[in-house]
Amino acid sequence: MSAGIDEGILELARLGRLSAVSCLVQGPTLSEHVSSLALLPVDIGLHLNFTEAFARGQICFSLPRLISACYLRQLPRFLVTATIDCQLDAFETHFGCPPDFIDGHQHVHQLPLIREQLLERIARRYPTHALWLRSTQTARHLTVDRGKRLKARIIACLGARTMRRLADAQGLPMNRHLLGVYGFSASPEEYRQLLMSWFVGAADGDLLMCHPASAIEAADPIGQQRMREHSVLADSRFPAWIEQHRLTISRLSRAA
Repeated sequence: MSAGIDEGILELARLGRLSAVSCLVQGPTLSEHVSSLALLPVDIGLHLNFTEAFARGQICFSLPRLISACYLRQLPRFLVTATIDCQLDAFETHFGCPPDFIDGHQHVHQLPLIREQLLERIARRYPTHALWLRSTQTARHLTVDRGKRLKARIIACLGARTMRRLADAQGLPMNRHLLGVYGFSASPEEYRQLLMSWFVGAADGDLLMCHPASAIEAADPIGQQRMREHSVLADSRFPAWIEQHRLTISRLSRAA
């Protein structure tokens, strides 16, 4: 999405704080950092996009409109398929290989119509390539407050259960639970406390998402929060926090 986000991600990946990086292939700065990212020990995936406009003529919906269109079955199937294929083509052009995983910008990959077409395209394009998908299923026992748990549950209700059933039927692995959901409003210390809460509740195969940046664009609505996340994730004490909670940051492609 921006150079500041890219640089923040690359820094954290070099520090061993990340195990996976999602790429918006339509973004304006990806091509500048492909070679640097490809050298790092992380899973590299497609961040499927239907809600962020980067170029004229690109399919783009507001998230509420997209959710409504998907549940009312108002999106033409050919349009969904073409959008998915276009982004997979772009990923392969950039990296020279299929993605290690696929998830969605604002979790759109799990919505009706999109998820079915996505799984169909995976089966056709990569019949022998094992890739994983992001599950938004929430962990039941978390110490974060009720409001933050509610947001995570709403996201999961939009398609987590059906997505897992369809992925299981196709033999595609998924993370066990999704951690890291909150309202994008927290001081660095508050975010550190959230991180500790997610660490306490983490189990084998769980995925903790984050949104770091080392610098921000003026138009980014969560830009300041990206920098706060980055400051905590880049903290020199981070390895001790991981060790304290007996956790290991690992690539899901290897575990699967």
